[in-house]
Amino acid sequence: MKIEVDITRQQLVLWQDELQLRCYPISSGKKGVGEQKGSEQTPRGHHIIRAKIGANHAINTVFKARRPTGEIYSSELAEKYPNRDWILTRILWLSGCERGKNRLGQCDTMQRYIYIHGTPDTEPMGVPASHGCIRMRNTDLIELFALVPIYTSVHIYEAIL
Repeated sequence: MKIEVDITRQQLVLWQDELQLRCYPISSGKKGVGEQKGSEQTPRGHHIIRAKIGANHAINTVFKARRPTGEIYSSELAEKYPNRDWILTRILWLSGCERGKNRLGQCDTMQRYIYIHGTPDTEPMGVPASHGCIRMRNTDLIELFALVPIYTSVHIYEAIL
């Protein structure tokens, strides 16, 4: 099983061997692609899912520092905290596999806290809008989370059209 994230098409595809199992719209980094710490860009290259966080939590559970806050996202909560970067429902924490590109030093994906995570339904999909993570619809993420094991390969790339 493997995941491919196409930044150009803003989609995530789940594969089992040569069979496409699922295709989901995503939202990647608003500032584009890049591997440097502090860039708020989405890192490219080969990664693995290092940790799965949030199993059995309610849809729209709010996470901060990978821990549930006890809150469930709502429009009222959004009004109260208008500048919060909402990490909801589940987290698939990514770790880079390419030393010097997305692993170790100033380009380490895991140390940058890059996730595949849920986002409010009001946030757009199909356009770059995140702070570097891969955002998904909560229902799509719940489905993906159930399908993929830890250490699933994740390849993030820009397609040439």
